[in-house]
Amino acid sequence: MENKYSIRLKSLIDELDIKQNELAEKAGITEATISNYINAKQLPKLGVVEKIADILNVSVDYLLGKTNVRNAGEQIDDVLNEAMIGMSKKDYEKLTDQQKKQIRDFAIFVKNQVDKGENM
Repeated sequence: MENKYSIRLKSLIDELDIKQNELAEKAGITEATISNYINAKQLPKLGVVEKIADILNVSVDYLLGKTNVRNAGEQIDDVLNEAMIGMSKKDYEKLTDQQKKQIRDFAIFVKNQVDKGENM
């Protein structure tokens, strides 16, 4: 019986046009193991899920079917605008990846504080 992981994995393999043997090699597992994941005959260990998520450039939660957002950082990047962060998109694009990550991390921190009902 299929599960969210097997469905999502198969969908990503098809969408990205990656061969099962290529994914297996990059993840350090066998092609038969990938086939077992796709056919829901076997569930991967967390470390393997993390490797496959990295290879497919998605979050672990997306790969496990817990969210439809492929990468939380990319979602935040998509909604940033001048009013939100006080800089233009052009200036934002000049930032290093580390600086962009700091902005995302801080935005997530603030959101979590709001969700908890805490005032800063």
